[in-house]
Amino acid sequence: MTNTNIHGMYDPAFSAVGDVFAENFRSRGEIGAAVCLYKDGLKVVDLWGGIADPETGRRWRENTIVCMMSVGKSMAALSVLMLVDRGQIDLDAPVATYWPEFAQAGKDKITVRTLLAGKAGLLYADHAPAGSAYDWGSMIRAFEKQAPAWEPGTRGAYHSMSCGYLLGELVRRVDGRFFNIFFAEEVAGPLGLDYKFALHDDDIARAATIVPNQDSVTYVQTRDISTKLGRAWRVRPNVPGVYNTDAFRRALFPSSNGHGNARAIARVYAALANGGSLDGVRLISPELVETARAETWKDICQMTDRPFRYGLGFFLNYAPLLPFGSNPRAFGHPGAGGAIGIADPERGLAFSYSPNFMCAGAGVGERCEALVTAALGPQWQE
Repeated sequence: MTNTNIHGMYDPAFSAVGDVFAENFRSRGEIGAAVCLYKDGLKVVDLWGGIADPETGRRWRENTIVCMMSVGKSMAALSVLMLVDRGQIDLDAPVATYWPEFAQAGKDKITVRTLLAGKAGLLYADHAPAGSAYDWGSMIRAFEKQAPAWEPGTRGAYHSMSCGYLLGELVRRVDGRFFNIFFAEEVAGPLGLDYKFALHDDDIARAATIVPNQDSVTYVQTRDISTKLGRAWRVRPNVPGVYNTDAFRRALFPSSNGHGNARAIARVYAALANGGSLDGVRLISPELVETARAETWKDICQMTDRPFRYGLGFFLNYAPLLPFGSNPRAFGHPGAGGAIGIADPERGLAFSYSPNFMCAGAGVGERCEALVTAALGPQWQE
């Protein structure tokens, strides 16, 4: 690997990851990004490079953070699972046990397990005003009134817009802290992660600029209210450059605006690849890791019309849209644009990638796919 704009380290045994990272800049249109890989609890790749802000030319530095989009949903799911691990939440109890107002509109029997599995049918917040995504109270009241789109438990769907609110509010109802505070104090702090929600001034100053891609299927559909994704995402303010606005970055919006970098997310997934613990910090038990990555459905997603496999709060390895390497039991979570976190417990591997230029298509994009192959092996095919 020879590129003066790329910095960091890698173990020679994983030089292929460094080579692909450099090739992404040379031939695949990469603007700015970071990549990180853990093996058996040890960091073996930690690279960053390129441009954080194309308008000013500001370079991507070691402490640059970027919006990793829906990767944050897996952090919300992890937080719920941590409360399950501590005995504060029962997976098979109704959500309304902890959040009584949730029982409205036929939701009284929806269990925590059903919610984590993406089988609750709560894709929309039709009672929320357009553009109200940053008003937590307004969104939660809307979800309390929302009726499921189908009989809960009978179908699976990626809860693209709603997942972060639903799981985040469950954390608040049980623990008492808002989700961003719980995550900061119980996950990011103990593990030493540079990943957070609801940014402050110093965080915003080092955040990379998201560069949208008009060839991204998700980007286009979320802005078209005639689509299912558009119906769901109409709550996001319709303003130019929304991902780079202060309002977006400061909001508590765990479905979409967790900011961090590959180094942080790889470390979380390294814990999950290591039975739920890393460097003396326990997130969840080995048994709960296995529960979270057990298949709950494999089908055409009722939100996106794309083929997915799903566990409890995590996607499971499933080409072509979710390529997680050669282990069929690898699991993780992508973000719109190509960011990703993956755990492969059988091989003790954990991987993350955090770019600022969104990818094309409906999957994770060619830059991410190439890095995953280099880090986690040729894609498993069912």
